[in-house]
Amino acid sequence: MVTPAVSIESIQKQFGKLNALKGIDLTIEQGEFFGLLGPNGAGKSTLINLMAGLLKPTHGQIKVMGHDVQKDYQQSRQNLGVVPQELVFDPFFNVREMLRFQAGYFGRGPENDAWVDEVIESLGLADKANTNMRRLSGGMKRRALIAQALAHKPPVIVLDEPTAGVDVELRQMLWDFIKRLNRDGHTIILTTHYLEEAETLCGRVAMMKAGEIVALDTTENMLRQFAGKNLCLKLKGSLPASLLPMLKHGENNLFTLGLNELGQVEYALSELRKAHVDVEDMQLIEADLEDVFLSIVGKGSSA
Repeated sequence: MVTPAVSIESIQKQFGKLNALKGIDLTIEQGEFFGLLGPNGAGKSTLINLMAGLLKPTHGQIKVMGHDVQKDYQQSRQNLGVVPQELVFDPFFNVREMLRFQAGYFGRGPENDAWVDEVIESLGLADKANTNMRRLSGGMKRRALIAQALAHKPPVIVLDEPTAGVDVELRQMLWDFIKRLNRDGHTIILTTHYLEEAETLCGRVAMMKAGEIVALDTTENMLRQFAGKNLCLKLKGSLPASLLPMLKHGENNLFTLGLNELGQVEYALSELRKAHVDVEDMQLIEADLEDVFLSIVGKGSSA
């Protein structure tokens, strides 16, 4: 039996009277590209900090590659690389020095230099490798922090909002590299506000709300089971009041209606005819992971 990449059993975490995590059970297998989604305050970052051993659980156990995060911290931490949301860096070193020191913390010596060079090249840092961290732009600091998490070549990589506020070039470069690492066997755990990223990249997704996992399945199954279709309309006029309960988006005479069944298309068109509102254009499209997220977690939530 293959050891799971991450095993989370009955994890609870309290901060005073705040019950941040309410009994999380989750197993992530080796080689998965896994999405951890939820609104702000759902408990995602708390769970990641517990995985990394930065917090102690109130109850329960977490293992990384079979090593208990609390009892066998050194081994579990060697198997984990975390890309944090915050730009935290050592101002005294250049990029290459920082990565070598980071790898050294985990017992990696000169034999690891080829990997460090590969990470530097793959993340577009080659021309900044000898530049002090303080002199890098915000986008380059983000690249360097991603590289730092990968410097010791961990089998499990946690990406906590890695593309928040970064340019399109870095986003594409990062995903090309991360997808390659995943193909090579690395386990990837992703949290992101960009749900289209999760839909494209993740084979399986867990959705969290208020410290609990409220949905867990393959991305394909979630899209099939939870989402309906969207009817996109361009109208000469306003949307009739009778259709407002179906409205998902509306702006500049462009309206998106959420459908639970195809029969609602005829109902919508009938209501438009009754209201004497002409349809300039109409398109029926499949719902996406954002629709699933909103149907499970609720409107007004941000991943």
